[in-house]
Amino acid sequence: MRGVFRRLTWGLADQAVTSLVSFVVGIVVARSLGALEFGAFSLAWVTYGVVVNISRGLATDPLAVRFSGVQRPVWRTAVAGSSGTAIVVGVVTGAICAGLGTAIGGRTGSAFVALGIVLPGLMLQDSWRFAFFASGQGSKAFVSDLTWALGLVPALYLASRSPSVTRFVVAWGCAGILAALVSGVQAGVVPRVPQARHWLTEHRDLGLRYLTENLTQSGAYQLRMYGLGAFAGVAAVGTVRGAEMLLGPFFIVLSGVGLVAVPEAARVLRRSARRLHLFCLLLGGAQAVAALAWGLLLLFALPDKWGHALLGEVWLTSSALVLPATLAVAGAGFNTGAAAGLRALGIARRSLKAQLCASAFYLVGGVTGGAVGGALGSAWGAAAATMSSAFVWWFTLRVGIRERGQQGSEPISVPQRPQIEEVRSA
Repeated sequence: MRGVFRRLTWGLADQAVTSLVSFVVGIVVARSLGALEFGAFSLAWVTYGVVVNISRGLATDPLAVRFSGVQRPVWRTAVAGSSGTAIVVGVVTGAICAGLGTAIGGRTGSAFVALGIVLPGLMLQDSWRFAFFASGQGSKAFVSDLTWALGLVPALYLASRSPSVTRFVVAWGCAGILAALVSGVQAGVVPRVPQARHWLTEHRDLGLRYLTENLTQSGAYQLRMYGLGAFAGVAAVGTVRGAEMLLGPFFIVLSGVGLVAVPEAARVLRRSARRLHLFCLLLGGAQAVAALAWGLLLLFALPDKWGHALLGEVWLTSSALVLPATLAVAGAGFNTGAAAGLRALGIARRSLKAQLCASAFYLVGGVTGGAVGGALGSAWGAAAATMSSAFVWWFTLRVGIRERGQQGSEPISVPQRPQIEEVRSA
C-alpha cells in the first residue's frame, strides 16, 4: 500500500508539473501573439499531442505492459529499443510536419516547420518519462519534467523579446530537448535507433492495438480543430484552446486518478462483478462533479480583469466558451469511469467500438457546430456529443459485466512472453 501511495504521489506531482508547463506556455503565447498566431500555435500543439499518442502506442505502452517492475538489466535493454523507436517516430512525423508546413506557408506553415524540427527530441523526452514510471522511478520522471519547466523560463523570455509563433514553438521544443538529455543521463541508457524495426515487429500485437486506441482518442480532437480552422478561421481555434486552458488545473486531478483507475477496477472485479458497475459509476461521477465545480468557479468567481490578465485579448472570446467546455470535460470524466471498467474486464473489442463511436460523435458535433456557429457552436457541439456518448460507454459496460457474469471467467490479460526471450531478442 505504501508503495502504491508513493507511486501515485510522484505521478500526481509529475502531472502537476506537466500541466503547469502547458498552462504557462499557453498563457505566454496567448498574451504575446493574439488570437490569430495563437491559433497557429494551437494547431502545432494539438499535432504534437497526436504524435505523442503515436509514439506511446508503438513504443512506451508495450514497454509499460511487458517491462514494468522487471530487473534493471532487462529494463535497460528494453528501454534502449523503445526510446530508439520513439526517436524514429519523431523523425518520420517531424519530416511530414515540416513538409506540410512548407506547402501551407504563412504563420501556420512556419509553426509546423518548427514543430517538425523539435519533434524527435520531444518524443525521446516523453519516452523517458514513461520508462521511469514503468520501473517505479517516478521521481526521475518528475526531475525530467521539472527540467523542462525550468528550461522554459529563459527560452520563453528570449522568444517574447521578438515574439512570433516560430520562436515560441522552437523555445518550447528546445526546453523539452534539454529535459530529454537530462533524462538520458538519469537513465544511463543510450537509445538504439537501429532496434526500432525489431521493437515494432516484436511488439506489434500490442503496439497496433494501442496505436489504434490512442489515435482514435486524439485524432478526433485534432480533426475537430482542423475542421474548426477550415470553417471558422484559425482565430476560432485559439478561442477554443483558450477556454480549454482555463480548465487545465482540473486535468491534473483527472490524470492522477487515471493512474489508479484501471488497477482498482480490476481489484473490485476480482471480488465481485456486480460491484464493478457501482465502482465505475462512483469513479466517473466524482470526476464529473469535480469538473463542474471547477467550471462554476471560473464562471462566477473569476473576475474579467483576471481572465484578461491570463489570456490577454483571447479572453474576450474564450470566456463565452467556459460553460460548454466545462460540460464537455465533465462528460468526458464521467465516461472514463465506464472506460476503466471495460479495461478491467479485458474486452478490448467492445471498448474499442465504444471509443470509435464516442470519437465519431465528438468529431461530428465539434465540426458541425463550428461550421454553424464558429467557436461557440463548436464548443456546444463537442459538449453535446460528449454527453451523448455516455449512453454508448455505459451501455457497453453493462453488456460487458453481463457477459462476464454469464461466463464466470477471470479478466482477460495481455499475454506476456517470458522475460528471457525479451532479453535475447532485444
